Amino acid sequence: MKNFISVKDVADINALVAKAIAYKANPFADKNLGAGKRIGLLFLNPSLRTRLSTHVAAQNLGLEPIVFNVDKDGWALEFEDGAIMSGNTVEHVKDAAPILGNYFDILCIRAFPTLRNKEEDYSEEVMKSFIKYAGIPIVSLESATLHPLQSLTDILTIKECLPTVPPLGGGGGKPKVVLTWAPHIKPLPQCVPNSFAEWVNAWGEAEFVITHPEDYELDEQFTKGATITQDQDAALKDADFVYVKNWSTYTDYGRIYCNDPKWMLTEEKLKLTNNAKIMHCLPVRRNVELSDEVLDSANSIVTQQASNRVWAAQAVLAEILKNK
Repeated sequence: MKNFISVKDVADINALVAKAIAYKANPFADKNLGAGKRIGLLFLNPSLRTRLSTHVAAQNLGLEPIVFNVDKDGWALEFEDGAIMSGNTVEHVKDAAPILGNYFDILCIRAFPTLRNKEEDYSEEVMKSFIKYAGIPIVSLESATLHPLQSLTDILTIKECLPTVPPLGGGGGKPKVVLTWAPHIKPLPQCVPNSFAEWVNAWGEAEFVITHPEDYELDEQFTKGATITQDQDAALKDADFVYVKNWSTYTDYGRIYCNDPKWMLTEEKLKLTNNAKIMHCLPVRRNVELSDEVLDSANSIVTQQASNRVWAAQAVLAEILKNK
């Protein structure tokens, strides 16, 4: 593995998940793998779980992590090629990235979409620029369109919980996994649902259903292969895993059209499922996206899911280190 930007960088999802599970059982099995090497964690936007879990994962491998908040501590970066820098940006990525490539052995980048210009966001200019100019492996800690570390964690958590979900509600001996849209007070990126859809489809070991209100379709490049419906109750029927997440509109980009509280997952809706495990990437707006009764129930695996972020990151970093 050279970079980790999407599921396309992974040769074998199950093998990577197995590596993560092995690290969970023995966190310091490769404690000297990163000895004498530095990893830079660059944040253009805030983070809690991604930041801390990647930091812990790096230390477990013997790496020296250095965190830098570009949005607070550094110069405003310019990414446009040929830009006349007479505005707010002070330093071009062409100048910054090669230097960072000399400081670090691995560079991790956290960037969000603007939700104003779909073409710019979906071009993934930030990630592509660092890959082009840094000259070292780049790991996405979330980009404008994808969150691969979260999605690897999600597959890991589903596989970990499968033995506790008999008999499966999905067809052909596969678990039924449902991604359901949820209400929110503001427009959110499509990164997590895009990425989750891409990974579950690539994994190919689940009956996968996406449900959302009208106008909340996601980009087909990520969802192709899933069953998509606007009937949430039908989607939830016999589900083994339900992933709850809000996202803003894709076609008329970055908007909220529907905030119907009927889309919030409740204990009553949970009765439609196969006693499903409930997932969310966090942070979650309680009693907006998910009810307290569901979040605090035995069905909720959000804490297990978030805790697994360490092992997913450690597996990815180890793969990169072994191929350097």
